[in-house]
Amino acid sequence: MTTHRTILIVNTLYPPSQVGGAEKSVSLLAEALARAGNKVICVCLTNALSRIDEERNGVTVVRLPLDNIYWPYDGGAKPSGPKRILWHLIDMWNVKAAKRFGPLLDEFRPDVVHTNNLTGFSVAVWHEVRRRGIPIVHTLRDYSLACGRSALFRDNHLCETRCLDCKALTAVRQWKSTEVDKVASNSAYVIAEHDRHGFFKGKPSAVIYNIADLSAKPTRANTPDDTLVFGFIGRVEEEKGIEVVLEATRAMETSNWRLAIAGRGIPEYVEGLKARYNDPRIEWLGFASPDTFYASIDTSLIASIWPEPLPRTLIESFAYGRSAICARSGGIPEIAAQGKCVAEYDAFDVAALARLMDAAVRDADRWKDAHTPDPDFFSAFSEPEIVGRYTDLYFGPSASSAQFPA
Repeated sequence: MTTHRTILIVNTLYPPSQVGGAEKSVSLLAEALARAGNKVICVCLTNALSRIDEERNGVTVVRLPLDNIYWPYDGGAKPSGPKRILWHLIDMWNVKAAKRFGPLLDEFRPDVVHTNNLTGFSVAVWHEVRRRGIPIVHTLRDYSLACGRSALFRDNHLCETRCLDCKALTAVRQWKSTEVDKVASNSAYVIAEHDRHGFFKGKPSAVIYNIADLSAKPTRANTPDDTLVFGFIGRVEEEKGIEVVLEATRAMETSNWRLAIAGRGIPEYVEGLKARYNDPRIEWLGFASPDTFYASIDTSLIASIWPEPLPRTLIESFAYGRSAICARSGGIPEIAAQGKCVAEYDAFDVAALARLMDAAVRDADRWKDAHTPDPDFFSAFSEPEIVGRYTDLYFGPSASSAQFPA
């Protein structure tokens, strides 16, 4: 019989506040753990001046005021350089945030604390958990512990070594990472990068995917028989590889293709791309639902040039039965290897991407086919699987699939 416990989850934001995929992944996990019978509390930050408590789909959500000099998640004008530096200095070890967080541990008395993105809280919250003797599990959802920009990517280059400013800003995080009991990520690449930079030494680690809705039935797309339609979906920004994709279309030799781009970006940037790449075969869709988007394309382009941990768009592409051409970035190859019709290229290699797109156009029947994933692919992202894996990680005697070197 399953023993249900109290799980306290920490993440910078929680829906409806959202800036990326982490908030969605955390909320899906929290709600699934609650459905499994656990008492789940999610602690996040708000730009309000006082604590806000609410119930969302079986989860107790506690929103705490941000103890820093400005709220960085409103999409407004970028603060001045000195203000940003001060913000990050406070976030190295946020004493006020820790003092505000500590009493919640006494109030809810959780059996385990599961931390995720800690920007705004700082790793000072680990100290509050540790001194109460509560186990800590941490999920790496980006590179914010090791990088001030959360990306290990700067000026369109991967950070093979970390900048001096990043080392200085994250030294306390590296030191305090030993207070965590177990570590998880949805990508072996992310775990390996933190290992390489000296985090979580000697701590057990596990690769656990995010919960994903893979209920879509793989079907052939509604595209013209004589044209192969490529698709790009996601944030329209340089880091996502959109400019590599657009440059590749200029280098292609074939002509019977189209490119559908779904997603939003900074308006001035998007308008500039439209003006530079004024090709009638390129369609700018703006926001599009996954059902609509995948029904309109044959082959997904997963083109991130930054080391993305694991793009949900690739998982969705396979669930809809789409072929894919993928950049070798971050954790992308880990999922690409499970596809039925996939090609890979070095993320910055425009010519290589163009050659692969041409090859797909010339073999359109194969790339247009509805490629049904193996059953194991679906189960790896299912709610029972992910809840089971995290429950083992929280409470099991040995849940690791790897271990950080001591």
